[in-house]
Amino acid sequence: MTERLAAVAAVLDEPGQANPYLLGVYAPVHEETTAENLKVIGEIPRDLNGVHLRNGPNPRHPVHGRYHWFDGDGMVHAVHFENGRARYRNRYVRTAAFAAESAAGRALWSGVMEDPSGNPPGNTHGIALKDSANTDVIFHRGRVLATWYLCGTPYSLDPLSLETLGAETFLDTLAGDMMAHPKVDERTGELFWFDYGPRPPFLRYGVVGPAGRVEHCVELDLPGARLPHDMAITERYAILMDLPLFQDQAAARQGRYKLTFDRALPARFGVIPRRGSAAEIRWFEANPCYIYHVVNAWEEGEEIILDVCRVSRPAPRGSGGPLARMLSYLKLDARMYRYRFDLRTGRTTEGHTDPERNTEFPSIDARRTGAPTRYAYNVSVKDAETNLFDGLVRYDNVTGERQEHRFGPHRYGSEASFAPRDGGTGEDDGYLVTFVTDEREGASEVQVLDAADLAAGPVARVLLPTRVPLGFHATWVRADQLRTAGERG
Repeated sequence: MTERLAAVAAVLDEPGQANPYLLGVYAPVHEETTAENLKVIGEIPRDLNGVHLRNGPNPRHPVHGRYHWFDGDGMVHAVHFENGRARYRNRYVRTAAFAAESAAGRALWSGVMEDPSGNPPGNTHGIALKDSANTDVIFHRGRVLATWYLCGTPYSLDPLSLETLGAETFLDTLAGDMMAHPKVDERTGELFWFDYGPRPPFLRYGVVGPAGRVEHCVELDLPGARLPHDMAITERYAILMDLPLFQDQAAARQGRYKLTFDRALPARFGVIPRRGSAAEIRWFEANPCYIYHVVNAWEEGEEIILDVCRVSRPAPRGSGGPLARMLSYLKLDARMYRYRFDLRTGRTTEGHTDPERNTEFPSIDARRTGAPTRYAYNVSVKDAETNLFDGLVRYDNVTGERQEHRFGPHRYGSEASFAPRDGGTGEDDGYLVTFVTDEREGASEVQVLDAADLAAGPVARVLLPTRVPLGFHATWVRADQLRTAGERG
């Protein structure tokens, strides 16, 4: 009876409203599971060796106040492929906040939808929201970094055991926080990041060198506090964003979280040499928008190409109570979009590359981050009350061709990692790997698809012993990278 009451408490906000982001395919799982020799429908390719990891929110304790999808504790789910077999593991990210709530036996933080004034401190900027490391996973120097969407402490994880190794300080050289989506250049071993906050300096940009230390960091001038989420790199430059979406400061002073999208302001893109000074940044203006996720960027002569998933209406639409406004704000409505920044003239050219499909959570061959890419692999977003990813889309930047794979009725996936086959060098010479959950059955699997032929459907379906709630971002760690991680200890 106690367990049943706890389950009811987990899906109802304190005002008594059933929150869809605590139900069905989003409902949290509380067990940490390890499973070997998983059942497979089809056959796992022998040249698929490595591990697919995906992060996401998974509240450990019943919510304190109204629950927002971004509030949940970080949990990483992973499937390790080796010699035609697969094993599964999931673990919470042991953040400082997770440890504090574990010691207390209850939630200590309310979430984004509540007044944070009674919360413990959150990140180094003094934002009193729980830094849960629930957003992305990035592989760098033998470890996986789990990050948080509002800039927080990156946490290092072992890529196979998923053990939390601790807060990543980059050999005690990281001062402040790191945003959700750092970029790794595998050719140089560098990691590029930024940090932002509600008080000056509103934006800092930095580079972690191949030896694992922060080797470059500059403060950049912005007109005010902003909410950038992603960035890009090319061979010579980093691209940062100043977008006209920001927290309403009057509402913040009243303890409310409200976003304002100002269409009178342009979207600005700052192009800075990778290790440039603040004086060297050049700002390019474009039509107002918001961008959650970058696909990739590269240089063509004296032009920079930037491909993104562009949101033209990021502010909540409609009216209603807090839950209705949250559902409206979270609903993704993005289109594939391309910018060209002319370094000679300062001119911006922009336009849709796919104005029709609502797709997001893009992935590419990570080995080509910052270099020209032909293919992008996105999830398709279903027209529904909540964010549901009902298939995958492969974009061909050369021919304009689109390939699609649908998961099937009531089946929803997550961001797909591109996993190059052993020895493969091409951007589609490999596989896409993604978690898929059946809403009706409450069961999850991992699908493996040939990246060159999505329409053929999965070559393997790995059935999992536990449901995997829908979540956020994923990464693939190759077998050679795992060997390097083992050598590093």
